[in-house]
Amino acid sequence: MGKLQVSIILEILGRPKEHLTESLNALIDKMNTEKGTRVKEKTIHEPVLVKDSKDLFTTFSEVFLELDSLEEYFEIMFRYMPSHIELINPEEIALQNSDLNQLASKLMQRLHDYDALAKKALMENDILLKRLNESSSEKVKESKGKKKKN
Repeated sequence: MGKLQVSIILEILGRPKEHLTESLNALIDKMNTEKGTRVKEKTIHEPVLVKDSKDLFTTFSEVFLELDSLEEYFEIMFRYMPSHIELINPEEIALQNSDLNQLASKLMQRLHDYDALAKKALMENDILLKRLNESSSEKVKESKGKKKKN
């Protein structure tokens, strides 16, 4: 399979305004150092103020990439989470079962990793809420005990 030509859009939200452009530039520069990935063209749009906000800005960048394989295509999706990705060229891709199985296995591993992180975060949140409830119950009991003494 030949090189893949891909268009992506990266969006960012934050403050200060100048930081958004710097961050997008740094992100795109990092992307250009990835194995099998070359940034061919980039356009970073001027940050704009978010509606109903005093100091929160948003902007986006259009980036055209040349990738060595579908593996890099999926890596870009997971590593950089573009808001949009479009495979421009080639129009058709022929895959062998072994190649598709390898991509599917990597995809499933990544999804399992994210699932484990989400479950861990939920479990830690439950533990913290339980401790907070126990602590607040003790404080209420202490406060009631002090009121009865007075």
